[in-house]
Amino acid sequence: FKAFKIKVGKPEIAEDVERLTKVREVAGNLPVMVDANQGWNIGHAARESGVSVKMIRHYEAIGLLPNVARTAANYRVYGDNDVHELRFIRRARALGFSIEEIRELLGLWRNKSRSSAAVKKVASRHVDELRTKISELQAMLRTLEHLTANCHGDGRPDCPILDELSSGPAHACHA
Repeated sequence: FKAFKIKVGKPEIAEDVERLTKVREVAGNLPVMVDANQGWNIGHAARESGVSVKMIRHYEAIGLLPNVARTAANYRVYGDNDVHELRFIRRARALGFSIEEIRELLGLWRNKSRSSAAVKKVASRHVDELRTKISELQAMLRTLEHLTANCHGDGRPDCPILDELSSGPAHACHA
């Protein structure tokens, strides 16, 4: 088991968080070892970031969140930067960005020499995807409104909603 060991203070001390970030860059995928009292556990990081423990583990597993520091007992220890990245991910997910788009945005955010044009390109592409999805949802809404308006909703067995659903391939007949 190879690991980088680093002595840091509480995560709110900016210099220590910066040192930990630099060590992570050098360590690559190797875990960074810290003392348990030098950061937050996963539950506290979840509360501070608004991201569930399960999702934090998932983001780590898929490489969206870099390997966090670990204690000698292999417990995760989160610092301010980790919580900040989790908030970034939560906000991006709330805006509908995909995991791959968030990965790209995080990469751009971490790269201090990035161009804003690259960030705008990702966001603009997402805006176009949202507009397409909104258009599709509006067409579905119009179809369902038409069908519900033409359904008697009484004791009769005939129903235009069921007739439409069973008619074969979907089509936006009221788009």
